[in-house]
Parts: sequence; C-alpha cells; structure tokens
Amino acid sequence: MDNEHAEIERYAKNYSDAELKQKLSQIAQKAGAKLIHTVLMLYYALQNPQLSAKDRAIIIGALGYFILPLDLVPDFIAGLGFTDDLASLLYALHTVYANITPDIKQKATETTRKWFPDFADNEQQNNG
Repeated sequence: MDNEHAEIERYAKNYSDAELKQKLSQIAQKAGAKLIHTVLMLYYALQNPQLSAKDRAIIIGALGYFILPLDLVPDFIAGLGFTDDLASLLYALHTVYANITPDIKQKATETTRKWFPDFADNEQQNNG
C-alpha cells in the first residue's frame, strides 16, 4: 500500500485545474470522447466536498498522470498514446465509482458533447 501511496503523491504534484483544462483543450479530438468523458467524471467528482481524502488522492493522482507530458506510452504515438492514461483513469473511476452521482454523469456528458456533439455515454445508451 505504501508503494501505491507514493505513486499517487508523485503524480498528484502534476495536478492543477488550470493544467487539466489546458491539456483537455489541446488533446480532446486526438484522445477521443471516452477518455475525455472519463476525465470529466473524475474532475466533477473531485469537486464534491464530501469526497474522502483517499478517493480525492486517487483522482488527483490519475488526473496528474494524465496531465504529465511524459508517461509510460508517449501521447504522440498514434493508436497507443493514450492507452496508459485511459487505463489509469479507468482504474481511478472504478475505484471511486460510488461517488459518481447522476448529476456528475450529466455534467460530464454535457461537457463532453461540447467537443463531441454525437457523444452518448454507455449508460444513457442502455437506458434510452
């Protein structure tokens, strides 16, 4: 558990709202709707003041890794560049999913649609 905590702290140093917004605007079309939607769900979950310190650390660590310009698989590699980012983000989302409210899902979907107008998250497709 100490190793996991150290990794979270390492990537958390790279997280800031401003850097996240800058990264999203730079790579949105290249990264794709699924990755952007996942980032946004984590971002909106982070805004919840009742979020536990542990879940906050997991989200900040994953978003910090996403922002980090140099990671395991460089983002510029076509077809593979964001796979490590997505894996990290999906792990964080899975871990904190109990904190993802319908309101958070709706905000994330609405914001994702600004870049991807035809986007419909899987849950909405299954329910609608």
